[in-house]
Amino acid sequence: MPNAEGGQREAAAPPRKTLIVLAGFALAGVVFAGVSSYDFIAHLDRQVHAITCSIVPGIGPKDASGASGCHAVLMSPYSSVLRELTWGGIPIALPALGVFAFLLFRAIDLLWRKRLLRRETQFMIAAAALPVLTSIIYAIISATQIGTFCKVCVGIYVASLGVFAAAIVAHVRAGAAEADPSGKSSSLGLWAFYFVEGVALVALPVLLYLVLKPAYADSLLRTSGLRHPEDKYGVMLDTRGGGQVPAIEVLDPLCPACKSFSERLAASGLGEQLQVKYVLFPLDKECNWMVNESLHAGSCAVSEALLCAGERANAVLSWAFANQDDLRARGGGSQSAVYARIKQVFPELAGCVGQPAVRARVNKSLRWIVANSLPVLTPQLFVRNQKVPDEDTDLGLDFVLSRVLAQGAAAEVRR
Repeated sequence: MPNAEGGQREAAAPPRKTLIVLAGFALAGVVFAGVSSYDFIAHLDRQVHAITCSIVPGIGPKDASGASGCHAVLMSPYSSVLRELTWGGIPIALPALGVFAFLLFRAIDLLWRKRLLRRETQFMIAAAALPVLTSIIYAIISATQIGTFCKVCVGIYVASLGVFAAAIVAHVRAGAAEADPSGKSSSLGLWAFYFVEGVALVALPVLLYLVLKPAYADSLLRTSGLRHPEDKYGVMLDTRGGGQVPAIEVLDPLCPACKSFSERLAASGLGEQLQVKYVLFPLDKECNWMVNESLHAGSCAVSEALLCAGERANAVLSWAFANQDDLRARGGGSQSAVYARIKQVFPELAGCVGQPAVRARVNKSLRWIVANSLPVLTPQLFVRNQKVPDEDTDLGLDFVLSRVLAQGAAAEVRR
């Protein structure tokens, strides 16, 4: 009976059209994973770069504002692993690049064959299942933990599913070629050879990355502390955390970078060692004379709510982080819309927000910022009055903060 893709089934000819489709999806995976890896690595020069966030890499405007889903995923705790062992960690997209390169190589290799063995297509299914499983896990994380999707990541998900589906079709169409007539090699031996081959292709880009990426200079940790860390204005919010290491975090409650920083700190596990006090720095011209334009409209009103909340400040901050887009949109219209929303959700604060007393406290918080000559920037973190470099509050946080904590512990032992 003729094979639908040319040739006779008895001839065991490889299903070439299907393998070409498989190779195409694998190539797409290489491109998407490569773009994602490049964007991650670019940020390791301690500068902020515009990143590609398009389902067709290179097409469309690049995101320089940090508002895209791609930026949110890049700066999330889930974009890399082993962050405490190496500065920035190893980007997840890098081993994905190796996996897709291996699948592309295997597809091209099978295309050159005169016949196809079932155990070869079985291995392709097993190998293609890895990126599919990883894609499912990361899609769930994006939906439930990050709250947005990266278009480049979606491209990787589609490529993974395409490779897996094509591998299954290739296996079905190669069904007549079940045995190796020579009998010279076992399925286990062949699979072991392919597995080692795949591991080598995955390890190569990871090793090159570790060897070639910028080294972290310990001199960067010798940063100055606060001139006046004491709370003489009475503006610090005590989180009452369980940690023992004193820390001060300067934040704007409607700052996306502050929200991402909070998530990274929690995911790292290092935040459990800190006893953090917050100093509010709303980058909103409604109350902040240091900015000409509101970077985060509405943050003055939300800062007042935090100061009014007392022991419930953590609950108000969590709510503000979860509703940043809505609150900034309301703030762009009028402060009264933000006040109305706060009073609706936290009616017990209605008699406090908007009043002269709490507005004076926000003003004193800004004076604390000026007294310590801090830049107009959020977030900022000081641990034992040693500043964590601003450039390392994103991808390098785990690595740098673990070193700051270790240095402080060693200094206390020497005393």
